[in-house]
Amino acid sequence: MRYPSFVLLFLFCTSSVAAQEIISVDICVYGATSGGVIAAVTAARLGKKVILVTPEAHPGGMSSGGLGNTDIGNKSAITGLARDFYRRVGRHYRKPEQWVFEPHVAEDIFKTYIREAAVTVLYHQCLQAVFKKGTVIQEIQTVDADHPATEPGTLIQARVFIDCSYEGDLMAGARVGYTVGREDNQRYHESYNGVQLLDKHQFPDGVDPYIVKGKPESGLLWGISSGNLAWRGSGDQKVQAYNFRICLTDSIPNQIAITRPQGYDSTHYELLLRYIQIKNPKNLEDGLLNINRTPGRKTDINNNGPFSTDMIGMNYNYPKAGAQTRKKIIRDHTAYTKGLLYFLGHDERVPGHLRNEMLRWGYPKDEFTDHDHWPSQLYIRESRRMIGEYIMTEANCTGTEKVTDGIGQAAYTMDSHNCQRIVVNGMVKNEGDVQVGGFPPYPVSYRSIVPRKTACTNLLVPVCLSASHIAYGSIRMEPVFMVIGQSAAEAAVLAMDLKLPVQEIPVRKLQKELKENPLAVHRIKY
Repeated sequence: MRYPSFVLLFLFCTSSVAAQEIISVDICVYGATSGGVIAAVTAARLGKKVILVTPEAHPGGMSSGGLGNTDIGNKSAITGLARDFYRRVGRHYRKPEQWVFEPHVAEDIFKTYIREAAVTVLYHQCLQAVFKKGTVIQEIQTVDADHPATEPGTLIQARVFIDCSYEGDLMAGARVGYTVGREDNQRYHESYNGVQLLDKHQFPDGVDPYIVKGKPESGLLWGISSGNLAWRGSGDQKVQAYNFRICLTDSIPNQIAITRPQGYDSTHYELLLRYIQIKNPKNLEDGLLNINRTPGRKTDINNNGPFSTDMIGMNYNYPKAGAQTRKKIIRDHTAYTKGLLYFLGHDERVPGHLRNEMLRWGYPKDEFTDHDHWPSQLYIRESRRMIGEYIMTEANCTGTEKVTDGIGQAAYTMDSHNCQRIVVNGMVKNEGDVQVGGFPPYPVSYRSIVPRKTACTNLLVPVCLSASHIAYGSIRMEPVFMVIGQSAAEAAVLAMDLKLPVQEIPVRKLQKELKENPLAVHRIKY
C-alpha cells in the first residue's frame, strides 16, 4: 500500500487485491456532472493533462439526466463555457440559445466537449480510497462500480484534484470538513434555515394521517414520519427531498406505455388519494405534477404539491452512504416514482379525468435507451457541503454581505424542497419547503470552493461548496455548477503553474482570466 503513514481509506466499494493500473495526470476531476465535464474540458483546453473519473455511465449529471427545463434565476449570471453550452443547445434547435431541451441533446453536447478537448474519461469508476500526505492528496484509488470485488482498481495520481460529484465523496475521503442537513438559524444569523413549516407544497387542513381515519392507534399512512415538529429555525441533519426529473412523451410513435412496476404497492399512495379528495384537482398540473414541456413533445416533470415526485424523508442516509446503500435508495426512488405514474393512470379511485390525462403520456423510446428509458441520474439536490475557507450564507444571497473574490454568480431563489412529512395537530403536514427570492445576481466566493488550508491544499470543490443549507439552495443550479466548475479548473491551472496551494492563488488574476478568456481558448500567460 502506498504512503502507509498517510492513507485515508474511504470505502465505498470492496475490491480485489489484483495489480492496479497507475495513471498520472496534471488534474483529476472526480464526478462527470455538468460542472465536472466543464471543469475537465477547461483544464484540457488550457493545456493540462486531465482525467475525468465518475461512477456514472453518462456525462452531464442532471443536465443530461432529465432536468431539461433549466433553473436559471437570471440568464445574465451565466457566462463562459456554461453560456456556450446553452448556445450549442440553441444551435441544435436552430435558435441563438436554448434553455429547455431534451436529455439526449444535452448528453451529445457534453460528449462533444469531451471529444473536442480530448479528455480521457473513466466511467463506472467508484472512489475507494484517498492517499494523502500532510495536506496534499497524492493519489486516489478507484474500482469498477459494477464489479468492485472482481475487477482490479486504478490508482490516479495528480497534482490538483477537483471534486465535482454531487455527493462530495473525494472531499470527504480527503478528510476535509463538511456538514449535512440544516443549520440552526442562529449559527449564521439567517431567517430561512432550519425547520420551516410554510404553506408552499403543503397539505390543506383536514388530511387525516392515520390508516383508519381518526384513530392514531391504527398507525400512520405510508410516507409519514412519527417525528415531532421542532421549533422554527432549529437545525437538524434532515436532507431536502430528492426526485427524478421525468421525461415522458405524448407522441404515440415514440411512446412506451407506463406499466405496473415490480413491487408496486398501492397503499403507498393512499395519502395522495386523501389529498385529491379534498383538493379536487382540475388536471394533473393542479397540485399533482409540474409538467414542463420540452422539445420533441416531451416533458421535464418536477414535483408539484404536497404529494408528488419528491420522496420526502427517504434520503437521509444517502449523503454519507456507501455505494450499495445509495443504489438501494435510488431503486426505492425509482419504484416510488414509477408507481406514482402508474397509480395516477390506472387506480380506479383516481378521478377519471386525471387517469385519462395520465394515460396520454409514456416513456420516450429515444431517451435513456440503455436504462429502460428512465433517467439514470437521481436529483441529488443537496448532500455534503464543505466547511471551507468561507461559507456562503443567506446574507450573500440577499446582498447584505458581499465578497470581492467572486468567481461566478448565482441568482436563483433560496430554494429548499420539503425535508419531512409529519403529523401536526392531528393533520398531515410537510415541513422544510422554502422559496424566497427577489434579489439580483450575487458573487460566489472563491474561498467557498477551497478547503481550509490546514485540511487540504490541492483540492477544489465547486459543487459541494461551502454554503449554509439555505444559501446552497440558491447556488445549487446546473448552470452555476458549470460556471464554478470552469472557475475551479482555471484556479487549478494557476495553482500548478505558480506552484501554490489552491488557497494562495492570485484571485484577481483568476478573475481577469475568466473575464478575458471566457471560453478557455488559449493557455494562461503570465
